[in-house]
Amino acid sequence: MNPSVAVIGCGAWGRNLVRNFYQLNALSMVCDTTPAGQATAAQIAPQITVVADIAEVFKTEVSGVVIATPAETHFNVVKQALKANKDVFVEKPLALTFEQGKELVKLAEERQRILMVGHVLEYHPAVIKLLNLVQTGQLGKVRYIYSNRLSLGKVRREENILWSFAPHDIAVILRLMESMPFQVVACGGNYVQPNIADVTVTNLLFDNGVRAHIFVSWLHPFKEQRLVVIGSEKMASFDDVAKKLVLYDQRVEVKEGHPIPIKGNGEEVVFASDEPLLLECQAFLEAMATRVPPITDSHSGLRVLKVLQAAQRSLVMNGEAVTIGIDG
Repeated sequence: MNPSVAVIGCGAWGRNLVRNFYQLNALSMVCDTTPAGQATAAQIAPQITVVADIAEVFKTEVSGVVIATPAETHFNVVKQALKANKDVFVEKPLALTFEQGKELVKLAEERQRILMVGHVLEYHPAVIKLLNLVQTGQLGKVRYIYSNRLSLGKVRREENILWSFAPHDIAVILRLMESMPFQVVACGGNYVQPNIADVTVTNLLFDNGVRAHIFVSWLHPFKEQRLVVIGSEKMASFDDVAKKLVLYDQRVEVKEGHPIPIKGNGEEVVFASDEPLLLECQAFLEAMATRVPPITDSHSGLRVLKVLQAAQRSLVMNGEAVTIGIDG
């Protein structure tokens, strides 16, 4: 029997999950507490059962539960789903504290349930290509990584820009580095609402000397979603707005003690046009069917959560460095 899922939450992002699981013929139920969300679900997925009470979801025979509710509800909703012996796909972040995340990971393992976190960028065909460029040594030794995720709005009230935007980039950087940073430094500013950062810059330092920075803002005049990896031999840039991955034959060579910039041409790298969210939804269904954890499993989500929590701690301490374990 093919896996079936129920989606909890049909808001701005949840509706995309409803659409994809419906197209994959895996959707059995949608739960949303608001009339607007219920109407949206009925429009996207006609003839699918729509309920307002979350308890109805856990009474069904669905194999998995997909959670797209506000971040502050994730811990409790995931916990309920796991206790109902459901496999779970929860949007980022896994929880709001590392301790909560550890509790969910332990519960999933005790119940032998799949627990997957929605770090959709890791399923992007361009990011997969970029990972291949790094792993096959085409960039040489990775020296530096930076990411910009900037736009004007949507300004949130329940979470700051760090928790809203940065998880995507943290997840990808950890995947590229295949390790945890040992030090995190973050600074930022609150301009629209008290105690909710609108702009942050997070610096990660890895034990091999590689540094990465993540600049996120919802107070920016234009939209930019760019990830750049600087290697000793070549450089790569993924522009998610322009949908382009470019490999640059550029580097700096030291000749007779003098650093010399080598400026070569950029070559566009072709990647598949598949929708990343569709690939992510397929990965959840495959994990449920095979019982093999997906790449964005609970432990991956927990590592991202550990970095996020360290960054938040540094942020409230006005940029003081926070040291974290490198074992993840």
